[in-house]
Parts: sequence; structure tokens; C-alpha cells
Amino acid sequence: MQGKVVLVTGGAKRVGAAICRRLHAAGATLAVHYHYSAQEALNLRDEFNSQRPGTAQMFQSDLLDPPNLPKLIDRVIENFGRLDALVNNASSFYATPLAEINDRQWHDLLGTNLRAPLFLAQAAAAELRQHQGCIVNIADIHAERPMQGHLLYSVAKAGLAALTRALAQELAPQVRVNAVAPGVILWPESWADEEQRSKIVAHTLLKREGEPEDIARTVLFLIQDAPYVTGQVISVDGGRSINI
Repeated sequence: MQGKVVLVTGGAKRVGAAICRRLHAAGATLAVHYHYSAQEALNLRDEFNSQRPGTAQMFQSDLLDPPNLPKLIDRVIENFGRLDALVNNASSFYATPLAEINDRQWHDLLGTNLRAPLFLAQAAAAELRQHQGCIVNIADIHAERPMQGHLLYSVAKAGLAALTRALAQELAPQVRVNAVAPGVILWPESWADEEQRSKIVAHTLLKREGEPEDIARTVLFLIQDAPYVTGQVISVDGGRSINI
């Protein structure tokens, strides 16, 4: 990973920050994208640069605004001189029962989880081809088995899984494209019901929650150690996806 530049969207906190830390520890240079989490992004950038000067920068962008997507890629390349990998981690998540779905929710959930990864990949394609790079999308196990009451999110992540396979075809042989599908890793802040959490954990074969590091290690594997892997969606879920 020495000398490799990686853009991680939504990289300032939670799973995104864990991915950034794991990649930086492996030697990568990090472009940390954020929308509102400026302080978290600043802290992460300073943490990385204190370890290896000049190996991290923060980039603010609203991924729901289409013109911002190619501009983000251009800014990263202008700053670092290259781009070797794109990690599409940024995501919106909340319930959307059928009777309550509206256009704003469609725009938000499909925009962050599907449209942004597509057009970021489009904007980055030429640069990634030049460097034999790769894309890693952060999907969800509910791309295969929809989550009750979360119709739009499930549809968006299903689209992202399909996009992963389609991009692998489109960008081969120079660029590999894969996805990681997390299970129970970090609970949404709105999920405070301990009984609900316990029921979900009970359906994992390993009977426990995962950690952000579980996702980060898999992302690193796909970027660094999987040169013959493309078009795959790897579930990191403690076995929940085969036991729902």
C-alpha cells in the first residue's frame, strides 16, 4: 500500500474511520471524504499526518449533488497526483415503510447508496485504469434479504450489489470491483431497544456483534491481497445472512 492513494467516502467516523485507520496503518495515503463531520475528519487527518506527514487530506462534498461527484475525484487527484482505490462507504439509513415513502427519501437513500457510487466510479474510471486500481463498495446483507420496514434502503443496497458486479464487467481487466456486505457491526443511533438488538444478534451464527475492524480488515484484503478477486460481494456478518 506504500504510495497508494485511497479515497474513502464517509470516512470521518464509525465504520468509515475504521477503514481509513486500517488502510493508513498498512501504508496508504488517505483522502477522507466527509459531508457534515468536519471536526471528526480534521481529527483523523491530523492523526494520520502526525504519524506520516503528508499522507492524509480531508475533502468536503455533498454526494447528493451530482456535479460534486466528478469534482471530488478531480480534487483528490489534484491534491495527491493520483488515485489508486475508491471505497464507497458513505450511506444514509432509516426506516421507510411503503405507505410513508416520499420523493425526498427516494432521493436521499438511492442517492447516497447507489447513485453516488455509480458516478464516483464513472469519474474515477480513467485514473483507476491507469494505475490498475480497484473499487470497494460497502453494501449490506439486506441487499439479498430485505429488512422489514426499510424498503428504500434495501432496494438501494440491492442496486449497489448489482452495480458492483456490473462495474467489475465494465472496468475489467484493469480495475477490480468488489463489495463488503456488513451484518451487525454498529447499531444505528435510533435502535435503542435492547430486546430488538438481542433478537437480531441471536440470528447470527456466532451469537455476537461484529466490530468496525471486521469490515476494515476485509476492505484492506480486497484492495491489497486479492488480485484475482473481482465482482464479488463478501458478507461479514457472523453468519446472519444464512440464518435469518
